[in-house]
Amino acid sequence: MLGGRLRGVRLGVVDSQSSVVGVQAKPRGSMVARLLLGPVFIGVLVLLMWVDWWFARVQMPGALQFLSGADGRGLVGLPMLVAGVILCGRAGYELSRLFRSSGIAASAKSLTFCASAGLIASALTVGASAPLHGEQAGAVLATGAGLSLFLTMLAFVRDKDTRGAAGAVAGAVVAFVYVGLMLGFLMALRRDYEVWVMVGVVLTIKACDIGAYFTGKAIGKHKMIPWLSPGKTWEGLVGGIALSCVCGAVMSLLAGRWGWEGLESLRSFTVVQGVALGGLLAVMGQLGDLSASVFKRDAGVKDSGNIPGFGGLIDLLDSLLIAAPVGFWYLWMLRG
Repeated sequence: MLGGRLRGVRLGVVDSQSSVVGVQAKPRGSMVARLLLGPVFIGVLVLLMWVDWWFARVQMPGALQFLSGADGRGLVGLPMLVAGVILCGRAGYELSRLFRSSGIAASAKSLTFCASAGLIASALTVGASAPLHGEQAGAVLATGAGLSLFLTMLAFVRDKDTRGAAGAVAGAVVAFVYVGLMLGFLMALRRDYEVWVMVGVVLTIKACDIGAYFTGKAIGKHKMIPWLSPGKTWEGLVGGIALSCVCGAVMSLLAGRWGWEGLESLRSFTVVQGVALGGLLAVMGQLGDLSASVFKRDAGVKDSGNIPGFGGLIDLLDSLLIAAPVGFWYLWMLRG
């Protein structure tokens, strides 16, 4: 009975909003907010990465030695990990709202915990400089996933009601993998290379979002997938890929000029490889955006949250969640 009521609510939400999602365009104020907040978000990212870079080079006093590595300096990536856990908290909350709108009795607390657990597990195990390797890494990942699953199940049935338990547990696993594990690849990029390599990868991915948005607004006519993401056009995709390719080329030039730490281990990182990286990240980033659209359309909503001009945090992270692992593996292959 509960499942039927939830599904009825879900279908009602989708039916009542599908026409709005498919027809209405974002108001002009949304573009202004995007133009104003976009540079702010980029500035915050650069500031966070500078703090992370500084923290990894400062000698920790005696009382803070537990935050230092073998050389006595701050642990590499710790400020970024703290910021990531905070982001996972918000992303877990937004996911729980989407799932509840889809008729899944998801708990915001459970999904927040699972997303954060996925990030920490990934940060401990992914990458050449990860603290854990081999059987330890696999054990940590498996244990984290298992704990997320069973703790969510225990929390759900505490009221002696099992209706909807399977959906709630499935939502927890999605939070663990989709948000936590995927964001962990940014941590791996941070540890294996200089911090600015990670910044370059992030900006290259987001460059496609920026290029696609403004190109689509200017000349976009041919819809890509109108039933899933009505605002995306093929012209916008081409513009986004072009801007990401430029960013990838600039990244390779700057890396060679400044000798970014970690990239010296690559067999090469030419401009052509930078352009290829930009194009690959652009395509995968758009697939990440579309994957988030699946959740949002299933929930019958346009955005995952209410950040002016952007929607929600998941709308900001969606392209990174799929493209960041691809960037990690691309650079890994160049290392041979």
